[in-house]
Amino acid sequence: MARIAIILTSHTKLGDTGRATGFHFEELATPYFALLDAGHDVTIASIKGGPAAHDPGSFRGDAAERPASVNRFAADPGAMAKLAATVALEDLKAEDFDAVFLPGGHGTMWDFPGNPVLARLLGTLHAKGGVVAAVCHGPAGLVDVRRPDGTPLVKGLRVNSFTNAEEDAISLSTTMPFMLESRLRDLGGRFEAGEKWTSKAVSDDRVVTGQNPMSAKAVADLMLAALATAPLVSAD
Repeated sequence: MARIAIILTSHTKLGDTGRATGFHFEELATPYFALLDAGHDVTIASIKGGPAAHDPGSFRGDAAERPASVNRFAADPGAMAKLAATVALEDLKAEDFDAVFLPGGHGTMWDFPGNPVLARLLGTLHAKGGVVAAVCHGPAGLVDVRRPDGTPLVKGLRVNSFTNAEEDAISLSTTMPFMLESRLRDLGGRFEAGEKWTSKAVSDDRVVTGQNPMSAKAVADLMLAALATAPLVSAD
């Protein structure tokens, strides 16, 4: 059994648009149950801790419109209790986990980058043999992560995230603090973009990244594969 921390954004304002944001519900729910159903221990954390807010657009009012994993999460008292009382990022220790997963949602573009606590946690965990994974805008948490020699974690690796084309398609390119695909490329990542709104995920050197909400299951599958071959490194 691996110990996995899922870290959510605590940012709830979509720039100066006046719109709410947060984490993307499917990008949490699908990997959460994939990991849990595989027998792993899953902790849900967030940047600030406490209740975590989802992007309103990722949880429609009609259950028939929602992904099955989102409905399952919403109906699971244990899962919802974790979401209502997430662990604060500052209380997580790299030695306690075998993997960290970063769901997306536009909120991550504000409180994942420039966060030294998050960058240190991810860098330390990867350096000791753990798995680091992210989907959609979640890879914003990777931009400040460095290897022990100081080079960017993503340099030379096959990586993916929400693409520039997808950001343009929803008219949010000028709202974002930066373009995530462009930043990953600038850091030396070998960016592999899929077609807009299709599943695309890649795994390279225990770093798993996916493109969009449609990629949540593919990221979870690659995480499970990486965990199956990586040594368990959390404390006993």
